[in-house]
Amino acid sequence: MTQIFQNRLKLFLALSRTPHGIIDMAAPALAALLCLGHFPPIQVTLVGIVTVFAGYTAVYALNDLVDLRTDRQKVDIGGYSDGENYLDGVMMRHPMAKGALSFKAGLAWAVGWAILALAGAYWLNPVCLYIFLAGCLLEGLYCKLWRVTPLRALVNGAVKTLGSVAAVFAVDPSPSPLFLIALFAWMFAWEIGGQNIPNDWTDIEEDRHFKAQTIPLRLGLHKATLVIVACLTATLFLNIVLLWVSPLTFGILPMIVVVAVNVLLLLHPALLLVERQKRELAMTLFNKASYYPLAILGIVLVRLAY
Repeated sequence: MTQIFQNRLKLFLALSRTPHGIIDMAAPALAALLCLGHFPPIQVTLVGIVTVFAGYTAVYALNDLVDLRTDRQKVDIGGYSDGENYLDGVMMRHPMAKGALSFKAGLAWAVGWAILALAGAYWLNPVCLYIFLAGCLLEGLYCKLWRVTPLRALVNGAVKTLGSVAAVFAVDPSPSPLFLIALFAWMFAWEIGGQNIPNDWTDIEEDRHFKAQTIPLRLGLHKATLVIVACLTATLFLNIVLLWVSPLTFGILPMIVVVAVNVLLLLHPALLLVERQKRELAMTLFNKASYYPLAILGIVLVRLAY
């Protein structure tokens, strides 16, 4: 009985891409710490952790619920292979599309976590609740624009920033507009260059088959890589700006480490992709870029400890 429960739970966790979602939680934590310049009260921290986990779990599941028909079509032509050297492939990719999980079960899972996220967001700050609802609506819109326009990437960029923006309002009801702008621009550039375009690159054959509108398909691979490099170069400079406008102060050594992290996790794999333009290098960039907010969070935690 225990084994059956564990296997069932793994399918739900796969639906929400939980390994990736847990890594993504670093971004809201980082935003909150940089906004305050110190740790928030323990009750805010605990409720925030639960709320962020619930929010990411619900939104990732929502993506599969909205995209179920499209995902089934991709599976039918051999897409979404499991076991690839790809962060989103650590667990089964799209279990509903593969028939391992029913739509009703997936919907119940998503709604349950969404309710928890809404309750936590309201407790932290009602503004966070509205931001979460906006994120859900934008995520649904992003999925529906798959065959409409490659500009849907901009919607995805906005969705990825909202969790961090909500975290700021959770710890500061009146945050600095300059800090919010810097945070939004930084997360947006990272998401487009390090996540969205590389992710679409890995699915390019399936997307071409279904005449999807993605940046790699519309611009071609060479131009898509140039957009990646431009976004990730902007990410580096915006990262420095964000640290500069934060109440925390950073010396020369931490800033050198920050630049090194940007180069190792973002720019170096991006330049390799420009040079060789191979699908596995797009996967490598996606994987390394996924750990980028976590790496910057580590630097900030060390700074707070000393």
